Amino acid sequence: MKVLIVRLSAFGDIIHCLPALDDLLARPEVEEVHWLVDERYRFVTDILPKQVQVHAVALKGDHPIRSAWKVTRKLRAIGFDAILDLQGLMKSALLSRLCGSPVFGFDRNFLREKPASLLICNVSFHNDERHVVQYYRRIAAAPFINGTAAESIPYAPPAINIEESRCVEEKGLISHLGLEENSYVILHAAGGWETKQLPSATWLAVAEGLKARNIVPLFSWGNEREKVQAESYASRSNGFALPERLNMSQLSTLIRHARVAVGADTGLLHLTAALGKPTITFWGPSASWRSAPLECTENEQDKRLHWHIESNPACGPCFKRKCDNFICMDAIQASRILDAIDII
Repeated sequence: MKVLIVRLSAFGDIIHCLPALDDLLARPEVEEVHWLVDERYRFVTDILPKQVQVHAVALKGDHPIRSAWKVTRKLRAIGFDAILDLQGLMKSALLSRLCGSPVFGFDRNFLREKPASLLICNVSFHNDERHVVQYYRRIAAAPFINGTAAESIPYAPPAINIEESRCVEEKGLISHLGLEENSYVILHAAGGWETKQLPSATWLAVAEGLKARNIVPLFSWGNEREKVQAESYASRSNGFALPERLNMSQLSTLIRHARVAVGADTGLLHLTAALGKPTITFWGPSASWRSAPLECTENEQDKRLHWHIESNPACGPCFKRKCDNFICMDAIQASRILDAIDII
């Protein structure tokens, strides 16, 4: 059996799909798994197991229609038994449908772009399934079950095995950057929506608190705009900003040798959790119960890995990218972040 996953973007969402991918790879009847991704996010797929065949489409390039036609014609020739649209948009539904095989995707009630439901087999979710990881696992199970299951599919933490992926340990990176193992905390002030951004004063207070603890505040970034921001924060707090953009192997290495990563609901934080490292995330416009890294143990002796600092505004979570009454992230205090770092 051949299965195609269509998850075009973005960084964190691709990470969230890993448990669904693991479910597919564990099924004896599944011989091949392919993945269609937006060319801009192809770098993220380096964390996938090597046996997953990756295909990219340049939807933001000079010739998006030509690129889409070329890749869907290639995928149609492969002849998939099932296609999983884990994106839930018109563009992903259309690309999936053009591949010429049965397409399974979100229930109409969960789609922002309702017409997409006409192009796919709508998969209903159990009332107890609230996390996006559960949604993706449910869609991945749909081709193999009849009807709606009586029991919910549990949350499973996204996990990356570097040895089985296309990433490699970048030996020498940490010393090249002038760092020491476990001596720094990654502060990811960048990424995502405007409404997920902490005020500058909060980031600077966190960085200064780390310096007082003899911990290096390391500001990370992913594009030129974020680089300018990271360098500004680093210079104003006597911290450290990454001097260059890292590929996935380098980024994974940096994370694996850090104490903890701090940031909003963004791809780097979800990557950190999937690599088994501690995270401190803050939540206002988005909801931790929907997309945060969760603990999967009831053993009180196990050390807590993932800390969620909630602002709990009366108007949230709103899931909006812009806001005229920006209050939720102002409520996140640097002291709460530093307290969590002390415990970790």
